[in-house]
Amino acid sequence: MTVQAAHLFATLCLGLVFFQVALVAGAPWGAYTQGGGTPGRLPPKGRLIAAASIPVLLAIAAAILSAAGFAGGFWPRWTGWAATAAIAGSAGLNAISQSEPERRLWAPVATIMAALAGYVMIASR
Repeated sequence: MTVQAAHLFATLCLGLVFFQVALVAGAPWGAYTQGGGTPGRLPPKGRLIAAASIPVLLAIAAAILSAAGFAGGFWPRWTGWAATAAIAGSAGLNAISQSEPERRLWAPVATIMAALAGYVMIASR
């Protein structure tokens, strides 16, 4: 079950990566990200932030997959705990966002991801 939870977590991370790629490419979803301060397309600085989040999300996914033993568990265990903390922090920040669309979409997604990551880290001791 741990590997399946890690795979679901990684799949959700890939969904976030595709969302960030779309933002970088100019998708008009500014209300759903970065506090919702820019409705429509993000300005260059916002797109740069979205682009920078892509490798972070991929590293977070790899850390949780590694903690579950996928691909030999090649990352140090602390990276899984750091990923769990980052996603939990993201859930909290999304929950208090001034943007209602961001709160409604990403707070539940990030909360589910934090629960999955926490499960993987606890179950894979």
